[in-house]
Amino acid sequence: MADQFAWLNGALCPVDRALINPADRGFTLGDGIFETIRVANGAPRHLPLHLARLGWGAEELGLAVPLSGAQFHAAISALLAANALQNATLRITLTRGAGPRGLLPPPNPTPTLLITCAPFIAAAPEISAIICQSTRRNEFSPLSRIKSMNYLDSIIARREAEARGAGDAIMLNTKGDAVAASAANLFVLQEGIWATPPVRDGALAGTLRARLLARGLAHEAPLLPRQLLAAPCVCLGNALSVRMLTMLDGQTLQTNAAAAQALRLVLEAVR
Repeated sequence: MADQFAWLNGALCPVDRALINPADRGFTLGDGIFETIRVANGAPRHLPLHLARLGWGAEELGLAVPLSGAQFHAAISALLAANALQNATLRITLTRGAGPRGLLPPPNPTPTLLITCAPFIAAAPEISAIICQSTRRNEFSPLSRIKSMNYLDSIIARREAEARGAGDAIMLNTKGDAVAASAANLFVLQEGIWATPPVRDGALAGTLRARLLARGLAHEAPLLPRQLLAAPCVCLGNALSVRMLTMLDGQTLQTNAAAAQALRLVLEAVR
């Protein structure tokens, strides 16, 4: 992998030389946050939205963000050029950095900032899902609102989905409301407008979700699992894809290809 590059703490380096301190709290405790960004035609899509969310998450956890927006853009441009990628999936990972054993952070940590990229692979436009039974999203936790490096609930949910022959899992909160898929926001068509669960119910403040709300194409509303089963269209969307849900817990759902495509057009829009 010597011909592939990462950006680590201020410099490009071959990925096989991108060394992380074994005491890094991101590795030992999941003490960090990340962003996943679509790159199209050499440009990171909606980078300001992603950096804003990175900033919110960092503030929530008391992390220092070591780069400005312009510096992030320069680092990403250098990384994409080094890897000769025009269409890619980009990941920014920010951790608190190395620290001693124990939970409390050191008083003056030096954060670790890693940026990586890979060729973009388009997701299938349709997917099946189950209602997750093995875990739930905790709407009372601040971690439900940020892209924390601890994704174990989503991993548990995705493993359950695979074991039950589905592609994804719809996750409920502690009240039993449907709030998200394992790595995507939930959009349910209701009377011609998309409903998406509120952040206060345990949904992540996704970038596609934010753009739909800003355009008046979606509104926040609590969603019960039975509403998904009766809806004219249900989609799972994030910064990389919009996937129409065709089956839930073995029950065939109504679909609306035109409505799903309209969501994809918003996803692909530059603004």
